[in-house]
Amino acid sequence: MSDLISIGELAKRAGINASAIRFYEERGLLESVTAAGQRRHFKKDSLRRIAFIRAAQNAGLRLEEIEVTLKQLPDQRTPNKADWQKLSSAWQPLLQQRIDALIALRDQLTSCIGCGCLSLKSCALYNPQDQVSSKGAGARFLLGDRPDK
Repeated sequence: MSDLISIGELAKRAGINASAIRFYEERGLLESVTAAGQRRHFKKDSLRRIAFIRAAQNAGLRLEEIEVTLKQLPDQRTPNKADWQKLSSAWQPLLQQRIDALIALRDQLTSCIGCGCLSLKSCALYNPQDQVSSKGAGARFLLGDRPDK
């Protein structure tokens, strides 16, 4: 069992809670190697797999996106340096879209601060292209109209 570590040891060494490891395992991001009725044990390379997951999360990826990425690797293999370069380069367009969206939001917020336009007629954040104008004048959402109706 020298190449295996307990869930507690894995959590301690990875700097996360055991509940996060169980959650990752439920999602198929990690795989334990435990006989029925015994405590969970993991291969030591699970530490690198957790590091990959955490790095991807720090880069702004959601767990669903990380799952899709890790499923590209055969047999729950832990990503190596070449994998990381290939997989992370595929994330570049997604990350750029998010950066562009945040920049646009930042720029729109600057024009919104203090405008007090509660009519929502010109609010590019809450009512893009004045979609709510067909419901009438005034603060339609504050008057009870729902954005999705």
